[in-house]
Amino acid sequence: MKIKRLNIIITLGFVAIIGILIAQLMWTRQAYNLEDKKFNQKVNIALMEVAEKLSGGKTSYTENPVQNIANDYYVVNINNEFHPVVLEYYLKTEFTRFQINTDYVYALYNCHSDKMVYGKYMTTHQESPGNKVINFPKHKNLIYYFSIRFPDKTTYLISSLRFWYLLTFALIIILLVYVYSIYTIIQQKKFSELQRDFINNMTHEFKTPLSSILLASEALNKQELVQDNSKLQTYTSIIINQSHKLNSHIEKILNIAKNDAAGLSLKPQKILLLPFIQEIADNIRHKNKDLSIEIDIENSTSVMADEFHFTNIIYNLLDNSIKYCERKPVIEISAYKDSKGLYLKFKDNGMGIPAKNIPHIFDKFYRVHTKRSEEVNGFGLGLFYVKKVVQQHHWKIYVENNEDPGITTTLFFPFSN
Repeated sequence: MKIKRLNIIITLGFVAIIGILIAQLMWTRQAYNLEDKKFNQKVNIALMEVAEKLSGGKTSYTENPVQNIANDYYVVNINNEFHPVVLEYYLKTEFTRFQINTDYVYALYNCHSDKMVYGKYMTTHQESPGNKVINFPKHKNLIYYFSIRFPDKTTYLISSLRFWYLLTFALIIILLVYVYSIYTIIQQKKFSELQRDFINNMTHEFKTPLSSILLASEALNKQELVQDNSKLQTYTSIIINQSHKLNSHIEKILNIAKNDAAGLSLKPQKILLLPFIQEIADNIRHKNKDLSIEIDIENSTSVMADEFHFTNIIYNLLDNSIKYCERKPVIEISAYKDSKGLYLKFKDNGMGIPAKNIPHIFDKFYRVHTKRSEEVNGFGLGLFYVKKVVQQHHWKIYVENNEDPGITTTLFFPFSN
């Protein structure tokens, strides 16, 4: 289901972004066409004004004197002779009035030589490109006329639409980032699946010989020869205990791999904290005779939690406090409330954690490298499991060093839960 859901999300994301990109390109094209039309209208009106002034305002045209021959080429018919200097003045004046701020070239038809006389290259820049050759063809049935060409019209229109093109470029970048993100997620998912499959296969391969070792060790421990020899009994007990410990680690790895794939299945119920924690503490005391656990929790304090996973959280936190203590372990468990929620604190007298390592202690397979951690068996999965359960319950967990040796781990239960 999760893979199918991920594929649907990826597909919908692609469709949405590509759809937006296509719509943006269509809007940009439409905006370009509108800007082109607007430019042509302004040029037509400006050239009509020029034609009116060149004719002295005495001649009324039965048809439009301005002909748009090509996208950037205009021909203006005048009914009488005119001087190039006067034409240039009127062109400058009208183009400035109508805010036509792009380069243009004009040419006049000389009826005596029957040729187009090349005019000036009018530019908004300081220097005019003298090496640029502009073509001005002759037109039949016209005697007094001039032509205008806008060689940089396309560039001018694009620059006036820079916002649209920047927006389109930004959408393309977003699409590329999205594609790269999806590619990275898929690669990470493949890597995670390979890692999980490797862990599952390896742990299953370990369990078969480990079960054989446990059966053989327990059978050996029942033999009279071993029971009569204290040294042999000690050795077989070590083999059995360590095999059980290794089996526990393997089960933990399998549970983590399973939970990564399918998520934790929670069955929240109301749990009274005091008797619940006291029972766990009593069980741990049986295995650790020198352990001192002090509990300060009101009888009525309760939380909504999955009993199985909450038990594992408490056990993991207490077990870590015991394992990473170089003297007689003393653990203080307390609970209090404020306006936000309930706080459950576990304070120990252990060796503490370097401040730089605290942000990483909940990472999978992470272990703080100290002399004590090298002596303690483990895979760095206990606190990772604790963090995962806490997150799925929508709780929070904090770890901080005490002023005196040891750490304080705080579980926070918001009242909203």
